[in-house]
Amino acid sequence: MNTAAFIQFLLERFKIEHSKRDRSGVYGFTQRLMAYNSNKIEGSTLTEEQTASLFDTGVLPKSEDYYRAKDVEEMNGHFLMFNKMLNTLDLELTEELIKAFHYELKSGVFEDRANGYAIGDYKKRPNMIGIYETVLPSQVSDEMSQLLAWYNNQDISLEILAEFHARYESIHPFQDGNGRTGRMILFRECLYHGIAPFIIEDANRPEYLDALKSYRQGKDVTALTSLFQKEQEYYWNRCQYFLAE
Repeated sequence: MNTAAFIQFLLERFKIEHSKRDRSGVYGFTQRLMAYNSNKIEGSTLTEEQTASLFDTGVLPKSEDYYRAKDVEEMNGHFLMFNKMLNTLDLELTEELIKAFHYELKSGVFEDRANGYAIGDYKKRPNMIGIYETVLPSQVSDEMSQLLAWYNNQDISLEILAEFHARYESIHPFQDGNGRTGRMILFRECLYHGIAPFIIEDANRPEYLDALKSYRQGKDVTALTSLFQKEQEYYWNRCQYFLAE
């Protein structure tokens, strides 16, 4: 199966299975795989089994460990963000759409609301990525507008997606949830532009962070593009099960 046929298969199955609330096919598989890995990269304590149970039944399995409320809320928010992504695939990527993704991810997170974080809107307080400063709140809107103007004028390729993602993460437009919204945008834009989609695995977190660091220090997206290619192959191979007869 070539890339175009694979993407068409995904789009058709996502739409049908989502509308029928069918969690047993490639839609449910992708939801669980992406939510688990993307949240895990950000420090979620939920396991793959717990993520699957939460998505499939809305219930967490019995455990002697305590569940962190924020992890559960963000996992549910990620499921909703994925659905929002599917329901808006006919739209061009805009600031409004990115903010809508963030709203789905974060609107049910008590801790963020209690801390006064902007939900579905750009950050109001400066924030850093480790030791690295990000764009100040007063400059975010202009920086995001410039980024999207540049992006929407490109012939989209994996390299362009890598540069977009690295620039997006450097801007860090939201108070929290930047990585998860950014990775959802990557998956969405692959589908939108006919590129084989991918999910960044938590197992490759060190490689992912090093690749983003390479861009911050030298504007080089070689490592990030290579990681995307590796993750394309991983997701493609995992999806072969659903193509078998």
